[in-house]
Amino acid sequence: MALLRHLLLLLLVAFPVTLLANGRVAAQDTTDDDKETLDDTLVEDDDEEVEVEEDESTDLIEEKEEEEDLSSGEPKASPNADTTILFVKGEDFPANDIVKFLVGFTNKGTEDFIIESLDASFRYPQDYQFYIQNFTALSLNTIVPPQRQATFEYSFIPAEPMGGRPFGLVINLNYKDANGNAFQDAVFNQTVTIIEREDGLDGETIFLYLFLGGLSLLVIVGLHQLMESRKRKRPAQKVEMGTSSQNDVDMSWIPPETLSQIMQSRRDKASPRRSPRKRAQKRSAGSDE
Repeated sequence: MALLRHLLLLLLVAFPVTLLANGRVAAQDTTDDDKETLDDTLVEDDDEEVEVEEDESTDLIEEKEEEEDLSSGEPKASPNADTTILFVKGEDFPANDIVKFLVGFTNKGTEDFIIESLDASFRYPQDYQFYIQNFTALSLNTIVPPQRQATFEYSFIPAEPMGGRPFGLVINLNYKDANGNAFQDAVFNQTVTIIEREDGLDGETIFLYLFLGGLSLLVIVGLHQLMESRKRKRPAQKVEMGTSSQNDVDMSWIPPETLSQIMQSRRDKASPRRSPRKRAQKRSAGSDE
């Protein structure tokens, strides 16, 4: 009986201790589960916040792009259309010569597209907003049905002074859909180099030849004037007049008869008419014959 009492007392002491230990273990498990649940909740909340922030940033970027498009005022290409370009003579752009190309348009949508115009222009390479040479827009006004294609031809002539320099070439195709929404597709937007023409004479060569010709003529005229001035500066040569002037000759020593004969011979030589004596001699000579 004493042993039984001791066992009962031991059980009464050990049972509450076991209950307390089990309660503590259960409480710890509960707290650990709560912590894990709380951590999972926090992680999910963080993921949701990150996703929300990413969505907001994406929306902001899209809104900014839309605002930029609206602020720029330039229409963009339609996603339901494709364009291609083909230069007939290759991508060579000779100055003062015709450059011809073909533009292909494909309607991939379910509505009609109205092709309005096709234009081209040369821009400054460092700033495409600055126009160097703007060509006339080609009015088309062509309807392209769905799942159909169309081809358009355009040509322009680069200015001759642009030869040997790089420029930005921009070719735009302007069109709209059935609802009236305007679109613009930059079919070609690259920097090209204008080639100088080697055949024939250009304006610069002609001007150079004219300048050289005028300079040569000016040199010839100058040499002629120099020679004339030198001739004028030379002293005049003295020429003896002989006995042609009576003022410088002293004839007092000549006898009067001889002097009269000399003077008469001079008169006969100076006068076109012949003296009567010579006429008589000629007539007598004719009668003797």
